[in-house]
Formats: sequence, structure tokens, C-alpha cells
Amino acid sequence: MSNESQKEKSILVVDDEPANLKLLDRMLRGQGYQSLVLVADPREVLARYRETQPDLILLDINMPHLDGFQVMDQLKSLNDPLLPPIVILTAQHGKDFQLRALAGGARDFVAKPFDRNELLMRVRNLLDAQLAHRLLHDQKAVLEEMVRARTEELRRTRLQVVQRLGMAAEYRDEETGYHILSMSHTCALLARAIGWSEADCDLMLNASPMHDIGKIGIPDAILLKPGKFEPDEWETMKTHTMIGAKLLDGDDSDIMHMAREIALTHHEKWDGSGYPNGLSGEAIPLSGRIAALADVFDALTSARPYKKAWTVDAAVDLIKENNGRHFDPALVEVFLRELPEILKIRERFIESVNR
Repeated sequence: MSNESQKEKSILVVDDEPANLKLLDRMLRGQGYQSLVLVADPREVLARYRETQPDLILLDINMPHLDGFQVMDQLKSLNDPLLPPIVILTAQHGKDFQLRALAGGARDFVAKPFDRNELLMRVRNLLDAQLAHRLLHDQKAVLEEMVRARTEELRRTRLQVVQRLGMAAEYRDEETGYHILSMSHTCALLARAIGWSEADCDLMLNASPMHDIGKIGIPDAILLKPGKFEPDEWETMKTHTMIGAKLLDGDDSDIMHMAREIALTHHEKWDGSGYPNGLSGEAIPLSGRIAALADVFDALTSARPYKKAWTVDAAVDLIKENNGRHFDPALVEVFLRELPEILKIRERFIESVNR
């Protein structure tokens, strides 16, 4: 550190003897240090410390009200990662005393009466050490911010890929582009309403768009057929759940795990009559039960080339009729309670597409 930059550093001096404060002030100012904070009452140390954030503390031990050990305890309680070095000012030289001071946070000692050269050398060396400590701390903070920013960029990129995969499946099925957005936000809303954490709701929001990704593997002649499926065609159509699960398998990230779970189970039914595995009740993962309800409602109320959109009332009636058959009764109750918010989600994405 250059002499000029060192002189700009702030030094907090704590001693109950006015004569000692005056002497230390003269010694330090004579060497060019100008940012000095002199404290005679140790009870004021914390307040002055917070105000000035000093780079070095010169601390007397024997003081009324609070001794130097108690002052160090107060400073340590701040948990400041950049707590400055503390130099003890004392006339005591016993080993036990020094060990106690070092354990309390002291970095060095200056004996009374003060030797000017010794004092100034210790001040300079410790200010250099504090600068190095601060530079390392700042560098660590910069690196952590760079890692955080890069991680967030990768997360956003991954989510964009996820959403576009979902949209690819939807567009191939000639469904409207807003369906996966409306459906996925409805899934997240239902998850939040039943008490999921924000992190899990975020996973649901970003995993559910891939619920029909397996449709990529269904032949056009079946996928795009406007009329009713023949039995063999329906069996082929149902395989999109397993195709989707296979496409999403092999990645142990939370989002891909949930996406696979939803792709595989969002056509299972509460009474066990769904596909592909005929799961029933709580054997169906909760993520799949949520996606099933959100997907059916949004699909019914959306127009397709082969059908008109159902009214909200008609779609809600169907959900009520299938309460305990297709859908989890507890989720249906939540769905009906949250219906006004779900309709707001639909309108928001319909408007965004029509702009």
C-alpha cells in the first residue's frame, strides 16, 4: 500500500485517559494519518464503529464501564466479515493476559508507555494486512456475483429450451400457442394454493409445459386426425405419455425429474381408469394430479380446429361430474375456490396472443 493510500485509512482509538488519546492523536497525525476517531467512553465504541467502519482499532484494556475484553466481545457479536485488526494498548505483559486478548480477537499489542516507532510500524503493517484482507473479500464477492449471474443465465436458457420443447409438441398437435403457458401457470397456482414452497411452485411452472412432449413421437395420421380414433389408433395415441417420459429420462435435475413425472402420469385418473399404468388415488404423483386438472380445464375451454371452445360453466360442470373419478377430490375443491384467479390467467394469455 502506498503511503498516500495508507494515510486515508480510518483508525478508531479507544482509551479512557485523555492524555493517552492526545498522545496517540499527535503521533498518528504527525505521520500523516488524518482519519482518526477518538473515543474516551468505551460504551460509545459500537456506535462509532458503525458510523466510521474503521480499518484499524487501537484499544485500551483497563477502562471503566466496559473493559477492552468486553468491547472486543461486542465487536465480535456484529459478525462483520471485515472486522478490522485490533491492537491492544496495555501496560500488562503476562502470558495469560496476552492469550486471553488474542482469543478475544486481538491481533497485536503495543506496550505503555508508547514507543513511537514501534506503534507506527505496527499500525502500518496491520493496515497493509487489512487492505489485503479487504481485497480478497471483494474479489470473492465479485467472483460469487459472476457465478450467480452465470448460473441464472444458464437457468433462464434451460427454461427457454424447456418452454420451446413444450410449444413444439403443442403446435404439432395444432393447439393454440398460449395453452402451455395458461396450463403451466394454472398448475403453479394450484400448487401454491395447496401449500407448496415457492421453489417447488417454480419447478411446477417450468416443468408442466413438457406434459405432452411425447406427442412428438406420434404419427401425423393419428395425432392430426380430426375424427374419433379407432381402437388401435387410440392405443398408439396413449403411448405419448411413455414416449414423453423416455425423452425426459436420464437427467437427475429437479425440473427434469418433475417434467418426466408429469409427462408420464397426467392422464392417470383418481379411480384407476387412466393410462398408461392405471394408477389410482395417491399412487398418482401429486404433480400429475395437478397437471391433469389444469390440462383438462384449459383444453376444454380452448378452441381447436376440430372443436369449439367449451364455456367455462360447461367445463366446470364436467370437472365437478368427474370429481373422485378422474380428478383428486381435494384438488377439485381447491380448483373451484381458485377459479376466479385461474380465469384471470386464461384471459391474460389469450390477450397476449391476440395483440
